Amino acid sequence: MRAHDSFRKVCLALLGLVAFSLPAHAKDPAPTDKWAFAIRPYLWAPGISGTVKYDIPPSGGEGANVDFSSYILENLNIALMLSAEARKGDWSLLTDVVYLDVESGNSEVKSVTIAGPGGRIELPVTADLGTKATLSGVLWSLAGTYTVARGGNSSLDVLAGFRLLDLKAGTDLNATFVDNTGTSRALSRSVSRTVTNWDGIVGVRGAVGLGSGKWAIPYYLDVGTGSSTITWQGVAGIAYRFSWVDLQLVYRYLYYDMKSDKMLQNVSFYGPAFGVNFRF
Repeated sequence: MRAHDSFRKVCLALLGLVAFSLPAHAKDPAPTDKWAFAIRPYLWAPGISGTVKYDIPPSGGEGANVDFSSYILENLNIALMLSAEARKGDWSLLTDVVYLDVESGNSEVKSVTIAGPGGRIELPVTADLGTKATLSGVLWSLAGTYTVARGGNSSLDVLAGFRLLDLKAGTDLNATFVDNTGTSRALSRSVSRTVTNWDGIVGVRGAVGLGSGKWAIPYYLDVGTGSSTITWQGVAGIAYRFSWVDLQLVYRYLYYDMKSDKMLQNVSFYGPAFGVNFRF
């Protein structure tokens, strides 16, 4: 519920910015029909939190739920972050790719699932003895956009497309628990699983112009579903525009509410991002 409440608050805040900045039905003439391109390398430094749900062989338990969190600048092995856009008139094609390989700075086995007389039983862990986790994979989105309003230095686009999350989680489980017979047992194994999520997304994006036009508040909001129960993403910040390059500092939040049979459960990526947008 808290994630859904946050989603509603972000929606209201961004829609309020758009309503304030754009006159009703504003639509200045479209830019030239020549193709224009932009490439934006950026650094996103998110915190990552969620739960990994494993099914593992009976020696040590049939399943385990592991809570993890990580601050990427402290635990990053490698990262690649890039977005690009091709525009012609009011239409554009937008793509964004993030590759991460990160270790979890704080992981803990929360519960173990074993086979009992009446089926699977979830049991709490009595002690976590130093669980370690790694996450690596690709986050890729592709969307088409159309400019529905343009007034002064502000704009509003609607978008539709898809987002891919292809992530591998590896965990060194190291914990103890008491089974249904009262016996203390150890869980010590190395496991890894992969999740691939395809979700359709719809949303809005644009900018709220400030002052003379050099400064602006860029914003982006999408929501989607498919392999996930729901996923949503919100971005807002500040940008300064030069003749052919923009500097952007934004805060980006991405959330996944996975279906109960998925490896990842309720995963969030959140933090500041700095990018340089080259236009040509």
